[in-house]
Parts: sequence; C-alpha cells; structure tokens
Amino acid sequence: MTTPARPVPVVIVDDHAMFRSGVRAELASAGAGVVEVLAEAADVDQAVRAVAEHRPDVVLLDVHLPGGGGVEVMRRSALTAPDTRYLALSVSDAAEDVIGTIRGGARGYVTKTITGPELVSAIRRVADGDAVFSPRLAGFVLDAFAGSIEVAAVDEDLDRLTEREREVMRLIARGYAYKEVAKELFISIKTVETHMSSVLRKLQLSSRHELTRWASDRRLL
Repeated sequence: MTTPARPVPVVIVDDHAMFRSGVRAELASAGAGVVEVLAEAADVDQAVRAVAEHRPDVVLLDVHLPGGGGVEVMRRSALTAPDTRYLALSVSDAAEDVIGTIRGGARGYVTKTITGPELVSAIRRVADGDAVFSPRLAGFVLDAFAGSIEVAAVDEDLDRLTEREREVMRLIARGYAYKEVAKELFISIKTVETHMSSVLRKLQLSSRHELTRWASDRRLL
C-alpha cells in the first residue's frame, strides 16, 4: 500500500492580516491534508524569524513588505533554512517585480487572482522542485533570460525610485489621471503631482508620454 504524501509545511508572509487569513482559510479548505500552515509573518524581520524557527518546505512570499521586501527575506534566510523554497504570491504582475524576485531566489511567481486549488497545486509543485508561474508571467522570465529585456538596465533605473514612486509611475504610464491615481493609492492629488515630478526628474524624462514609452519598452505596464 502506498504511503500518502505528507502535508507540505508552509509559512505565509504578507503585510495584510486579512489577506493572510484568507489564504490560510483557502489552504485549509482546498489543501486539507496537502498543505499545513505553520506560521504567518507580516514583515521581513518576522518572516526571517518564522523561516528560521519552522524551516518550512515552502514560503508563500509577498514581493513588497515592510523592512526590505521579499528578496530580503530570501537573502537573510539562505543560511538558516537553505532547503526552503519560495513561491511569490503578489498583486503585482509587473516585469521588474517578477524578474527581480526570481533573480532573488524564488522558485515561482503567481498573482493573487489564483484560486485556492491552483495555489495548493503550485505549492506542491514548488515543494517538489518545479518552477511555477502564472501563464503571462512566465513570458517575462523567458524574455529576461533570452536577453530581450535588459534586466540590469531596468533594475538600475528603478532603483532610483521609491516604492510609492513606482506605484505612481506605473499608473500614470497606464493612462490614469492624477485624480484616479490619488483615489487608487489613497493619497492626495498634490502628493501624486509631487511623486510624478520626482519620477520624471530621476528618470530624466520630460512628459507622461515619454514615461509611458519608457515603461512600455521595459515591459512595466
């Protein structure tokens, strides 16, 4: 008689408590007997401690976290939990986030539109050593390794921007009006204008038209 596979030990890392609770509930429902959630963490320091303590097979890792982001979690956990694998679970589908996270050591990247059963399958596959991506995101990785996206140039340019400036940049480049950006990010129109001026100055661009072309060339839209 075949022995059933043991549940995959998992740590959930995300700075939104309601989202962590939702993921835990989905995994309990869709992944009963397949996935076991050992702990949750809301920022980089908590995540590093949880990974070191529990040494899970898989960490469900948000890309943008207080304290340095998902890549920092992987970097700091490399020695304490060398066998742990990371599956990015993020709202972002931007090329720089996907490529940067994979370069940082993640085995997969899926967006938060994924269903419970799909997430359970992705966790199991990552635990087994596979690389897992949402279909559209796989193209970013293939393009990056094929050389059609200049990853170094993208990283160098984006490193000049703060996380909030990146959010404003992406929305403006997608055609959002300042009022719409303010509503989306829960900030004032004046703050949007300030961030936009800073983005154009740092990237040495002169208009939102140039910004849209710059972002499109780098697959950031």
